[in-house]
Amino acid sequence: MSVPKLKEISLAQLAAFVSDHLNRNGIEAVLTGGACVSLYTRNAYASFDLDFVLVSFEKKRLLKKVMEDIGFRLESGCFRHRETPFFIEFLPPPPSVGEEPVKEISTIEMHGKTLKLLSPTDCVKDRLAAFYHWNDRPSLDQALLVALNQKCDVDEIGRWSSAENMKEKFETFRSRLRKSRSQKQD
Repeated sequence: MSVPKLKEISLAQLAAFVSDHLNRNGIEAVLTGGACVSLYTRNAYASFDLDFVLVSFEKKRLLKKVMEDIGFRLESGCFRHRETPFFIEFLPPPPSVGEEPVKEISTIEMHGKTLKLLSPTDCVKDRLAAFYHWNDRPSLDQALLVALNQKCDVDEIGRWSSAENMKEKFETFRSRLRKSRSQKQD
C-alpha cells in the first residue's frame, strides 16, 4: 500500500487513510472524540489526535503490525509518525457514548477512502458525556459546535441525557443551543 506524504495531508485525510487501511486489514474501528468534532465543524475546533474505538478485540494483536506497515510507531500508548503532528489512539470496544452502545456509525468517502465515524448526534453525546461526568466545559462547547454545524437529533440527545441522569445539564446544553441558533439567525 502506498502511503501518502503525511506532512501534506489534513486530519480528515489522515483519518480516512488510516480507517481505510485498517478496514483493508480486517480491523474495524470508528473515529470518535475531538477529531470527529474537527470534521463536523470544518476545523472550527482543531484536534491533533485521532481516537479510534475498536469494534472488537479480535484483531487487537494485529493492530501494531498494521500501523507499522504505514510507518506509525507505538510510543507511550499512542501511534506516532515522524512526518505528521497528528497522533492516533485506539480505545477498547465497543463504540459507546456513556452507558449506551453507539446507535449509528456514519461513513464519509474521501479520495476513494472510507472513514467510519460517530454520527453527528452520537458525536454530540460523546462530547456531552465529558461535560456531564467531568464538568468539562470545553467539551460542552464542542458539542454545541457540532450541533450548530450538523443535523442532530436533539430529542434523542435529551432521551440519552435522561438515561445518563443528566437532565439538568442537558437543559444547559439545550438552552445554549437555542441561544446560539437565534444569534446565528440575527
